[in-house]
Amino acid sequence: MDPTQYCQDKAAASGSSFYYSFMFLPPDKRHAIVALYAFCREVDDVVDECSDEQVARTTLNWWRGQVAEIYGGKPQHPVAIALVPVVRQFNMAQEHLLEIIDGMEMDLDQPRYADFKSLQLYCYRVASVVGLLSVAIFGYTNRQTLKYAHDLGIAFQLTNIIRDVGEDARRNRIYLPMDEMQQFGVTAADILNARETENFQKLMAFQIERAQRYYDQALALLPAEDRKTQRTGLIMAAIYRATLIEVVASGCHVLKERVSLTPIRKLWLAFKTWIQN
Repeated sequence: MDPTQYCQDKAAASGSSFYYSFMFLPPDKRHAIVALYAFCREVDDVVDECSDEQVARTTLNWWRGQVAEIYGGKPQHPVAIALVPVVRQFNMAQEHLLEIIDGMEMDLDQPRYADFKSLQLYCYRVASVVGLLSVAIFGYTNRQTLKYAHDLGIAFQLTNIIRDVGEDARRNRIYLPMDEMQQFGVTAADILNARETENFQKLMAFQIERAQRYYDQALALLPAEDRKTQRTGLIMAAIYRATLIEVVASGCHVLKERVSLTPIRKLWLAFKTWIQN
């Protein structure tokens, strides 16, 4: 299969909010960001869809080998092949792609996080690093845009964590910091058994407030001169933040249901944000 088409199909099949932000980009940047996103999906699926931990680790190591091939060899996987011209054109660091894999492997190593500091490392690897690579594709002139990308990545991942508490618990994963759970009187058993207590609601309100702060921080950091080139990221922010607001509006029943926006609403948010920036 043609590598570009493979990446396009992978991105489209995910139904992710990110996909709706890509459609306004010029072809070279759209192909680049779709290839990067397909890479993230491939390595994430290794962890989420493989029931044998050792097989998952072996596959992630194989992907590390593919990353090495992207930068100096002949990669085999369609996504890796698609990334070869992308990493050259947009000067993407090999270490960043490897860090994304390291972040995915944390799901095999660490199903709990003691505090927010340790969770931040996970969020950085699986989301902020992707943000840093993305802004390079979109284009920027002010290095402060990298700080914006870092904080926006954290905001996106915190939104995912809030939205997916129940889904993650069914995989025996809890991304809410354990010290904060203790502070609010919520146990791991409460989450694993989907016990939606008043304390749990207070804990989630705390998590939501922090995510909103990261959105505010990120958007305040984006320099005016880079706002136009970073419109794709602003579309992602609009869609993700709308999802967070929808979680609140629906009563934050995240242990038993997963909130998502309709495709038409995502498309509308994408169009509105694009023309406003």
